[in-house]
Amino acid sequence: MKLDVQTLAGKKSGSVDLDDAIFGNEPRKDILHRMVRYQLAKRRSGTHQVQERGDVSKTTKRIGKQKGGGTARHGNGSVSQFRGGAKAHGPRSRSHAHDLPKKVRAMALRHALSAKANSKELIIIDDAAMKAPKTAELRKQLVALGVTNGLIVGGTAIDVNFAKAASNIPNLDVLPSQGANVYDILKSHTLVLTKQAVQDLEARLK
Repeated sequence: MKLDVQTLAGKKSGSVDLDDAIFGNEPRKDILHRMVRYQLAKRRSGTHQVQERGDVSKTTKRIGKQKGGGTARHGNGSVSQFRGGAKAHGPRSRSHAHDLPKKVRAMALRHALSAKANSKELIIIDDAAMKAPKTAELRKQLVALGVTNGLIVGGTAIDVNFAKAASNIPNLDVLPSQGANVYDILKSHTLVLTKQAVQDLEARLK
């Protein structure tokens, strides 16, 4: 697959050949779905917790008599229907993460990149760098490229001025090549890769 390379100013800067094994697959929704679930489950903190019967310290003396009180019979006051009592079967702290084979994760990233390429939502630029961190200037350049909601993936390191300028633009994320992931790629309307990012991703996924 061959795509034109553009500059941030919107001018043509050559072309690049994309590896069909990475950018030319027929996207499988089941693989992408498994990967998104894996990522979202892994990012959950899992710190939700309430007190259960064993966590509540209250007297174990009976609330009232077994008979003759005019109300339902009760044991101690640590049950959930009384104020200060514990919750029955409440949430406990735990990890929500689950396993997903490394080969499936790599396949999902290939299919996510292919999905963007197939839907014409992939733009290749020569470099993501600026001489000064000017947000207004970067916004104009991105609008000219047709990027209003996107993910920009650079090389191994992101240019400091570019990162500062992009941080003030809504619906725009900037990641180094090693941070490229399925969820952020699918969430963005447009995927912008630098030539260095293309090389890094192809080396990573081959």
